Amino acid sequence: MSEPTKDQKVWQVVLAVPEGRVVSYGQVAEMAGLGRQARYIGKALGKLPEGHAVPWYRVIRSNGQIAFPVGSEKYREQVSRLEAEGVEVTDGRVSMSRFRWQ
Repeated sequence: MSEPTKDQKVWQVVLAVPEGRVVSYGQVAEMAGLGRQARYIGKALGKLPEGHAVPWYRVIRSNGQIAFPVGSEKYREQVSRLEAEGVEVTDGRVSMSRFRWQ
């Protein structure tokens, strides 16, 4: 069996994040063995195939902020998916001390 690609490693980490929890881009990079490549995580999540089950919306900035522009379609989708799982989003931010997955 072939070694998973960088993208697949990212997706595997994000699949492991439990419902009602969030992680930062940097956390995903570290857990995927990509060191400090936090910026790469967004790119990898942007390449998810149609019909995937990866909970991309559980990945946010390390300060708890949602990375999409406020009011954009993706921003609204991410907020509604997080809230549906019981994650409180206030002014585009999630409390990392309460909701971060360790």
